[in-house]
Amino acid sequence: MTVAPGDRLPTSRGRQTRAAIDTAARVVVARKGILATTIADIAAEAGRSTASFYNYYDSKEAMVRDWAVRFREEARERARAAGEPDLTDAERSHRAAAAHWTTYRHRLAEMIAVSQLATVNDDFAHYWAEICELPISLITSMIQQAQERGFCPDDDPHLTAVALVSMLNQFCYTQLSGTGAETADDDACIATLAKVFHRTIYHRGIPL
Repeated sequence: MTVAPGDRLPTSRGRQTRAAIDTAARVVVARKGILATTIADIAAEAGRSTASFYNYYDSKEAMVRDWAVRFREEARERARAAGEPDLTDAERSHRAAAAHWTTYRHRLAEMIAVSQLATVNDDFAHYWAEICELPISLITSMIQQAQERGFCPDDDPHLTAVALVSMLNQFCYTQLSGTGAETADDDACIATLAKVFHRTIYHRGIPL
């Protein structure tokens, strides 16, 4: 039976090499995007040969697939914080915004890579849909609960959730991609997102 690179049990030195490759790949992908990134770019950033990359991954797509599987549970745990009971509306909005921002901050390369590959690969389109479905489902539930209390009475919960997640994704990408991560103020960005979040859901109706 042939063992795929990612399934081999690495030595201590091998784990260090793989970690170096992953770290380098995240730097390059965050800077250039996955579609423009080459294996040679990753190897050069890591100070390793391209052959070293292929000891652990069959392709850059295989690498991103591995990343996506590993970080989904992490994103799920962060999102659950906004669903805890006994929070004020402002606290819930802040936690939801913070969960999204923190996921992007710590997993920017994954978010960029999966979203870009989703435009050209059906498997990654499925991964991206799964990643987005978690916050969409959470926000849909938040809106439905808010409507039971008289807020946003005329809004479609699911469509509003999709619009908010789309805004959150674009805002985080714009602020953190390229050299943005070096200058982005976490507290200010989360506070801004939380205010937009709160105003979108917790209103009594906007006359048109």
